[in-house]
Amino acid sequence: MRLFALAITTLLLGGCAAPPKHYVASRASLPSAQRGVEGATSAQVRELALHALSLVGTPYRFGGTSPDSGFDCSGLVFYVYKQGIGVALPRDTQRLSEVGASVLADALEPGDLVFFNTTGRAYSHVGIYLGEGRFIHAPTTGGSVQLVDIRDRYWQMRYDGARRLAL
Repeated sequence: MRLFALAITTLLLGGCAAPPKHYVASRASLPSAQRGVEGATSAQVRELALHALSLVGTPYRFGGTSPDSGFDCSGLVFYVYKQGIGVALPRDTQRLSEVGASVLADALEPGDLVFFNTTGRAYSHVGIYLGEGRFIHAPTTGGSVQLVDIRDRYWQMRYDGARRLAL
C-alpha cells in the first residue's frame, strides 16, 4: 500500500493476441511531444498511470484483455491505453515494439512501453513505465499484475528497449 501511495504521489508531481481496429502508427505522422506519451497532456499521462495502478493484483491470463478475465502482458497494455486515454494499440508485443519512437533507458518517462526478452525471443514481454524506476506488467501464468523495479537484476538482464507513443 505504501508503494502504491508513493507511485501515485510521484505521478501527480512529477505477447499476445489479435490486433485492434486502429493504433498509433508512427511518431512522424503525429503531434509533437510534451512529456511521457508524446502529445499527451500531463493529465492524460496521470490518468493512464492511475488506471494502470488500479489493476495491480488482477490475475494473469494468456490472451486476457480485461480485469474480469485477467490480462497477459500486451492485453494489459492494450486495456490501459484504450480505457485510460482512448488509444487502441496492437495486441502483441512484437507489433507494439514497432510503434512510436525508441527511447533510451535513461530517458524513460511515465507512459513509455518497456520491453524484455523473457522467453529467449526479443520483445517477448512488455510493461508500462510509471516513473521512479517502476513499471507495471502482467508477468506469467499463476501471477498477477504487479508494479516492479526496472533496476532489479532480472529485468536489467532482459531489457530490450523502450518505445514512446505519440498521440
